[in-house]
Amino acid sequence: MADKKTSGTKQIADNRKAYHEYFVLEKFECGIELCGTEVKGIRNGSVNMKDAWCAIEDGECWVKGMHISPYEKGNIFNHDPRRERRLLLHRREIDRLYGQVKQEGLTLIPLSLYFKGSRVKLCMGLCKGKKLYDKRDDMAKKAAQRDIDRAMKDSNR
Repeated sequence: MADKKTSGTKQIADNRKAYHEYFVLEKFECGIELCGTEVKGIRNGSVNMKDAWCAIEDGECWVKGMHISPYEKGNIFNHDPRRERRLLLHRREIDRLYGQVKQEGLTLIPLSLYFKGSRVKLCMGLCKGKKLYDKRDDMAKKAAQRDIDRAMKDSNR
């Protein structure tokens, strides 16, 4: 029987803009170092990852630009909403990502934030930027798929 703390995931926030702006080549799951009332703020769902990105500095991986709103019932020890938060990855993973980011011109973008059991996890993607024509192609494919789905739904009635 699975323990309640280790089973199931609960989605907190998605970075939908990342899928529009970038090709996601590879995904990584990592822990995130939080302090004080940040977990309670996350449980309220007040997270904005729209402008967030990840950087590797001094052998550590950091997420920057992610906004976690302060907990309303908190006290003077509330955190800074836009502070840099350290990501918990193995040294081998950090070194490999650093090499790919520097050599191939890729970027690290946080894709989603979720609870895995009682722990907060961040899904980070190794991404390559899209050109304008790539974005247009994606929009055209989505529109065509939507039309096909609509036609199939109408024909089944």
